[in-house]
Amino acid sequence: MKHVGSCFCGAVELEISGEPEAMGYCHCRSCRSWSGGPVNAFSLWKPEAVRITAGKEQVASFSKSPLSERQYCRTCGGHLMTNHPTLGLVDVFAATIPTLVFAPGVHVNYAETVLPMRDGLPKLRDFPAEFGGSGEIIPE
Repeated sequence: MKHVGSCFCGAVELEISGEPEAMGYCHCRSCRSWSGGPVNAFSLWKPEAVRITAGKEQVASFSKSPLSERQYCRTCGGHLMTNHPTLGLVDVFAATIPTLVFAPGVHVNYAETVLPMRDGLPKLRDFPAEFGGSGEIIPE
């Protein structure tokens, strides 16, 4: 399956192929601040599944840490994706992909939440163990 998405103004277009590796919510302060909301909905993809098809010259990036290279449109400031080089994955903002059926499977960094969510999904204190976190689940 192919999905097409764009930034807020449409200057940058993305094509995303296949199925995401994972989808969920991040509650860390960095993601909340970057997304401008109390929680960030993520969809993680293999890098080869994500392609900029238009407006590549409009893409700017910001790296607060080596773990995340956040990309956005220079024209409108619209958020596009976050490369996670240490994980080998790209987080494309779920809202950027209008045809994606968002099916979250996990909450990460729930210890930092400002919006408690009672949805029956696992709530990890930080990250899964395979991503260098504790893998500890916080009870609802």
